[in-house]
Amino acid sequence: MSQTFKTIAKFQYSAEAQIIKGRLESEGIQVFLSDNITIDTDPLVSNAIGGVKLKVLTTDAMEAQHILESISKYAINDEGNAINCPNCASTEVQLFSTITSLKSFVAFVFGFISGTLPFYSKDKYRCANCNTEFDVK
Repeated sequence: MSQTFKTIAKFQYSAEAQIIKGRLESEGIQVFLSDNITIDTDPLVSNAIGGVKLKVLTTDAMEAQHILESISKYAINDEGNAINCPNCASTEVQLFSTITSLKSFVAFVFGFISGTLPFYSKDKYRCANCNTEFDVK
């Protein structure tokens, strides 16, 4: 019987893929990551090559997909509770990084020119329902 792999998810960084890989392997599913070493070497090429591909055997694809769907993609607080949107009270809130201040912009430009990671970044949350952006205090 041929053992072929099917891509079931793509991630921008390999750290995300490694976490999901560990979860699937704990369920007994054989997992293969593609392009993770390339992206670890140069994270800026992630979008160009389509990110880190998480692949499983085609025979395990349905089970792996169900496990992926059971993992919440929305933000939680330090106590493990869902973060609510202050505008519509939805729990479909995601964390994102933004460059809005002069300080973060200068740090980004300096990091880009010097080839290092940014020293300063500001994270915000965005509601998937009403697109409200907010900070959590």
